[in-house]
Amino acid sequence: MSASPLVGWDDIVAAEPDGLAVLDCVGRFVQLNPAAAALLQADTEADLLGEPSPFTLVEGAAECRAGLLEVRSDEQVAHWEPARGHRREFAYRARSLPADPKFTVVSFRDVTDEWHRQRRIAAIARTSIALASEGSLGSTLDAVAQQIVQADGLAGVQILTLDSTGRELRLMGSAGLRHWDGFLDRLLECRDRGARLSMLDALKERKPIVVPHRWAQIREDPAWEPLHGYLGELNWDSFVSVPLMARGRPEGVLNAYFAPGQEIGSRTLEFLAAMAEHAALAVDYATLLQREREGARRNERQRLARDLHDSIVQQVFSIGMQANAAGVLGARGEAVSAEAVRGFADEVGTLSRTVLADLRAMVHELRPASSSLRLGLEDAVTTLVKSTENRTGLSIRLEFGQQVDTVEPELAEDMYRIVAEAIHNVVKHAEATTVTIRLAVHDHTLTAAIRDDGRGIAESGGRRAAPENEDGAATGATGHHGYGLTTMRERTERWGGTMRIRSDERSGTTVRVVIPLPVRVPESPLDSEGARSIPSAVSLREAENPARSGS
Repeated sequence: MSASPLVGWDDIVAAEPDGLAVLDCVGRFVQLNPAAAALLQADTEADLLGEPSPFTLVEGAAECRAGLLEVRSDEQVAHWEPARGHRREFAYRARSLPADPKFTVVSFRDVTDEWHRQRRIAAIARTSIALASEGSLGSTLDAVAQQIVQADGLAGVQILTLDSTGRELRLMGSAGLRHWDGFLDRLLECRDRGARLSMLDALKERKPIVVPHRWAQIREDPAWEPLHGYLGELNWDSFVSVPLMARGRPEGVLNAYFAPGQEIGSRTLEFLAAMAEHAALAVDYATLLQREREGARRNERQRLARDLHDSIVQQVFSIGMQANAAGVLGARGEAVSAEAVRGFADEVGTLSRTVLADLRAMVHELRPASSSLRLGLEDAVTTLVKSTENRTGLSIRLEFGQQVDTVEPELAEDMYRIVAEAIHNVVKHAEATTVTIRLAVHDHTLTAAIRDDGRGIAESGGRRAAPENEDGAATGATGHHGYGLTTMRERTERWGGTMRIRSDERSGTTVRVVIPLPVRVPESPLDSEGARSIPSAVSLREAENPARSGS
């Protein structure tokens, strides 16, 4: 004896919170429950009967595991753009009716907000990775724009940056729009014709500017005629411009073009603000990096000018004085002794050889990375020492520990420069006869010690002992020698290291540099499915911006 059901199936279907729909063989609605009509933004189920559905008639997609930054499941995804209301995103499953396979039952739910939120989190994470990856500023901002378009399904995104004067905008990143070199020229032409640029309002007010139905306004405005054709290629409606703020100042704008039916709510603006912050960080970092490079070039030119003045210019001046003296003797018309001629020749020869040695040393110091550093830090320092010994007669003792050549190239370059500057200071100022250089890697730390037997560090022109402060800096070191120490310290601190100096007039000077090595995640070998290990991230590098366009 079978029991009667407590609740009828019609009542269950009517109360089901998820949408249920029956489709015919071509995907048209045949039957819906009330939840389905509400999700599809219809007044009643009858309004949708016979209408084409957004669902694909394929029984459940193959189940797959979603990655950390991916939004995937065994559900399929459909987009619904109603005649009125906002575009929605549905996750659904489809099954054929066993009794009549020409009909398909679909269960679906609205995941617009949920999946937007997941995609936005993934976009922010991917953008953080892009900021730490190698590439030019333009390619980085392209990646940011692409993540925004993919996360929210926008029609297009542009990222424009201000130049160093803060007066001119440059298009540096875009996604969703055709690249066109003439975009900025046409934009300025529209401005000159009286068009109002919302992005300038965002820069001026330093807050997001939202313009609903912006395309309809532009399409009807004759001032925008130079860009009607280009912007008309994009299927868009509303517009948002968000300023890129760094250190309290605007660095550019992020322009977002919304597709018809897309809603611009507080969460959307919050997401765009977060991505604009990432873009501003990339611009600010690139600006600081460029300033650092310009400062390094300026300092290097100053050092070259100093060295040329201190040695080569003075020596060439001495050669000129010897030549003038020889000319004066010759003008007298008197016989000049062979001994005097040999004296002039010896003096000029010595001075010219010294000038040549100094010039060769400068060339060698300027070009270490292109040659000897390719073979490792140990070989590079050895080559530098041999060159210094040959031209100066200074005796230099080298001691290398194990794993010195395992240091990464950028750190090796800075350590080479530190050692080279220390040797340069000894040659120019210490009046030493011997130098000992020790380089080693121990306890995950790179250490260098350069000790000479000359006189102490100069306080004010001489090379006398200078006391140390708490950080190991010579408090009395000033002038040319102080500049060299500052450069060495800056290179050390770039890697989170320390530099200490001990100096007195009896035992000479010792410079000790200690730099902690970065911790590396061991790379895993290829597995049976060919998975690759995760590469280590490298610093962002700025490159010249190729021609870009977008909107």
